[in-house]
Amino acid sequence: MVMPKVKLSILDLAPVSPGGSIADSFKSSVRLAQTAERHGYERIWYAEHHNMPNIASSATSVLIGHIAHHTERIRLGSGGVMLPNHSPLVIAEQFGTLATIFGDRIDLGLGRAPGTDMTTLRALRRDPSAADSFPHDVLELQAYLAGKSRIPSVQAIPGAGTNVPLYILGSSLFGAKLAAQLGLPYSFASHFAPAALHQAVKLYREEFTPSEQLSEPYVIAGVGVLAAQTSERAHELFNVARRHRVASFLGRGANKEFTEAEIDMLMDTPQAQQILDMMRYSAVGTGEQVTEYLAHFAQTAQADELITVHYPTDEQARLESVMITADAAELVSAR
Repeated sequence: MVMPKVKLSILDLAPVSPGGSIADSFKSSVRLAQTAERHGYERIWYAEHHNMPNIASSATSVLIGHIAHHTERIRLGSGGVMLPNHSPLVIAEQFGTLATIFGDRIDLGLGRAPGTDMTTLRALRRDPSAADSFPHDVLELQAYLAGKSRIPSVQAIPGAGTNVPLYILGSSLFGAKLAAQLGLPYSFASHFAPAALHQAVKLYREEFTPSEQLSEPYVIAGVGVLAAQTSERAHELFNVARRHRVASFLGRGANKEFTEAEIDMLMDTPQAQQILDMMRYSAVGTGEQVTEYLAHFAQTAQADELITVHYPTDEQARLESVMITADAAELVSAR
């Protein structure tokens, strides 16, 4: 099934598999990127998270550079850099360096959440009110990358003149409104915060103002994917992913690993149901079933592009999900 006009991309959190190492995670991310490139995906983004034992993408710009060295064409970027954790000048220098080395393959997605808990936020030396200056920081960063610094005598070197494209990430109406006002592409985190998807996209499209970067609104929506050779196998793996999600979230604060019997008891709790609702938008099944779901989801979300999060915790199953989805959607032939 071809998915006309809708691009498919991947969000890679560099997951650390149970029993695996962070070094293994990075090697797996390279293989994932190379597979995605061969199969016609548009881009891969890496998300900034901190103090999460099962996510290794905290040093986002460093990881992007590593993956770029092992790929040739696919776009790579942040989904996203949590800008209030950083100086706009430093981010301009980091992504300006990436763009100078790798050319027009680099994206810069920006979020205003901390990407972590309050204790780790303090360890980051972040002011809790830093999110309030997010719109101003985006403009400052954009000016550095354009070589039109808003601060006299300060330039991003490297960075000035690279014009790395910016994307606003969000899970609420705030990001949608800001992206519309600035004329930037908008990526909604519906893969883990589904509630406001349709309202946010509607607001963004209605209020969009053209800019130098973008003449028309452009929406990227996140969606979970688990494709396998059979529907039964896909749902079996999806059940494993659901249990892993619940155990990871409920065990994180207590730094606890649950037994399978304990997870059985957790799955019916209100806390687990709230966590599982984060996976509301999930395409699960054979390649045909997954692409049918994605086509319908893209239409109802008014999305120009879908950024997929492939659920399997096992690397081979994750790569198979990526390949089955691409083949069913005929990505290579559609590019």
